[in-house]
Amino acid sequence: MTRDELFVTSKLWNSEHDPKDVEPAIRSTLKDLGLDYVNLYLMHWPIASQRGEDMPSDPSKFIPLDKMPIEKTWAAMEELKTKGLAKHIGVSNFSVSKLKDLFGKCKTLPEMNQIELHPYLQQTKLVDFCLGSGLLVTAYSPLGTAASIKNLAADPAIVEIAKNHNCEPLQIVLAWNIERSVIVIPKSVHAERITENLKAAEIDLTAAEMEKVAELDKGLRENPADIFTIPGSPYTQENLWS
Repeated sequence: MTRDELFVTSKLWNSEHDPKDVEPAIRSTLKDLGLDYVNLYLMHWPIASQRGEDMPSDPSKFIPLDKMPIEKTWAAMEELKTKGLAKHIGVSNFSVSKLKDLFGKCKTLPEMNQIELHPYLQQTKLVDFCLGSGLLVTAYSPLGTAASIKNLAADPAIVEIAKNHNCEPLQIVLAWNIERSVIVIPKSVHAERITENLKAAEIDLTAAEMEKVAELDKGLRENPADIFTIPGSPYTQENLWS
């Protein structure tokens, strides 16, 4: 396998949002990976923390966005693309309002927004905004998490659709997001499961089946990032996701 056959994605962590820390961060990643560039580099969260404070337990270690503006970090991300250290740049866990704000302050628009997406958290408004604005969307946890994957696999609506297509229920979960033009990145270390996941792209769901899955939305966010919204933090669930 050659480098051109690999698509490597990495992310900028919250403690490296200071513009002067952005390039050293990706260079450290490239050194660890033994690569000259990554294909995609994402700002992991619209959250900033002090250098060296990867997972602060002290709320004073977080930096409010008015003191570490996203657009300043993003300008440094743009430089990574200019220098060829990242072929493409994007964001993760960004809401519609945060994207709109960044659009008005940047030279290069993000090319990707990676967000939690599965039938129990469909985020239709956000997906439609991204795709309508030319951003690709990647679904992380597209099968839910350990807490919900069994529920999705056993959901009567999903099971019924799977029977219609003679496939596994979780293949339907992936096919549903793919049908929405969403990139899915399910995790597995088992060859047979990886093969099964890839075959989900061959499943064509009907409009009625898509609607049936759409009815399952519970707004169930399984990665609420509550580690960042501890009491006293400048980040709250409301201002993070709104």
